[in-house]
Amino acid sequence: MWPEIEKAKSENRHEIVLSGKEISERIAKDDAIGNLSNLQTLVLHSNKLDQINENVSRLEKLKTLDLSLNSIKIIPDSFSGLLQLVTLNINANKLETFPTFTKNTKLSFLDLSNNNLKSFPDVCSEELGNLAELKLHGNEIEEIPSNISSLPALKLLDVSSNKIKEIPGELSDCHKLKEVNLKANPISDRRLLKLIDQCRTKQILDYVKQHCPKTTISPQTASGKKGKKGKSKQGDEVEVEDEENRDYKYMISVKHPDDNFKVMVMNTVKSIREHFIGCIVNNVTFTEECFKKFIQLQNKIHDGICEKRNMATIATHDFNKFSDPNHYFLIKPLNRAVELTGADLFSKLQTEANNLRKEKKRNTYSGIHKYLYLIEGKAQYPCLLNEKKEVISFPPITNSDISKIEVGTKKIFIEVTSSVSQFVCKNVLDTLLKEMCILFEKDLEVQQVKTTDHEEHLKTVYPSKTDLIFEKTVPIKVVRE
Repeated sequence: MWPEIEKAKSENRHEIVLSGKEISERIAKDDAIGNLSNLQTLVLHSNKLDQINENVSRLEKLKTLDLSLNSIKIIPDSFSGLLQLVTLNINANKLETFPTFTKNTKLSFLDLSNNNLKSFPDVCSEELGNLAELKLHGNEIEEIPSNISSLPALKLLDVSSNKIKEIPGELSDCHKLKEVNLKANPISDRRLLKLIDQCRTKQILDYVKQHCPKTTISPQTASGKKGKKGKSKQGDEVEVEDEENRDYKYMISVKHPDDNFKVMVMNTVKSIREHFIGCIVNNVTFTEECFKKFIQLQNKIHDGICEKRNMATIATHDFNKFSDPNHYFLIKPLNRAVELTGADLFSKLQTEANNLRKEKKRNTYSGIHKYLYLIEGKAQYPCLLNEKKEVISFPPITNSDISKIEVGTKKIFIEVTSSVSQFVCKNVLDTLLKEMCILFEKDLEVQQVKTTDHEEHLKTVYPSKTDLIFEKTVPIKVVRE
């Protein structure tokens, strides 16, 4: 028996967290984990798993299962027998299919985001009366099933960044639905598409109720001139957002990129932390209090939509401390108090973490040490360098003193990196810029930044025309050059 499992069983523990480069192979081959009859929480994220041991399905009391950030392609059908399961997270894997989950009556949270699913999972059943959150963004799903309304407790549905063209009218029959995200889909109804980009869930569902048929047949898109109101087949008028008449408190001005400044993503980073976007915020004015709140804001986002840096990491730099183009790729040297390789820095931080844990007699790590597992076992590490080959950040762990922001900083270069998707990066940076507007209580001037591949072919420009699209409740107007 594994020592971790033997200890958990002897202590009659209901939770076990396993991570590290050796865990993947052990879990894939060993069946000892199936003997933990009282286990209620199993966290196996970030372990390079390409398959999951079917013996996990023997854990009859399991309530929480986290398999996120692996490379799993298939979930065994037997997992549908985990009838006590409340939370299932398989975000950021390589699933193309998902087994039928219609008898898991206690399931409340299901996250299948950032996979390769081509069809909606088979979860639309009245028996799933507790399913409240269903996250499916970043897949290749083409259709929302008409029986979506059979989920009586559904409060959140995220199917953004898929291939959905039509919305079934039955979606409006999900009476408890408070948040629906349909963005970044090729919706054929242009009026609905505009509502999705600009309005709240209630307005979207009202439109769906009046304009989208409750059949599997694709509705014809409405045509005609743009206006404030449209008519349904019943003759009812429906409000459509008139952007010019909205009340705004703040403004974000988007400026063209400086062709002399770009970020180059090298091929060697693709297998570790491929996704990168950035922008420059000009004319920043900090006070001591505002600066402190800005740092707190980054921490809040890291703990929130960044999911403890598992999904993405933010780094901010004083732009005036480096003015050369940046290259984002794998490299060893990293400047700290003394020059260290990436491996030496990781080893030093790990030693510090263990010493602090023993000193404070705790079982958990704190500060930046709690993120070390995200790069544990990597043969190389991702770093951001300036043209002088000086390391200015070491995502997802820390920044360098070379470009750190201070109260006197006037121009900020913001980078967001992710091992999951470009969509995740954009969502995080959209949120940060929105919150910065509200925090500073002033307009922002944001300069676009280009990202290229190693041959200098353009990969992305942020913010583009499809970025910084806020809901009606957000009092921010975006003006683009």
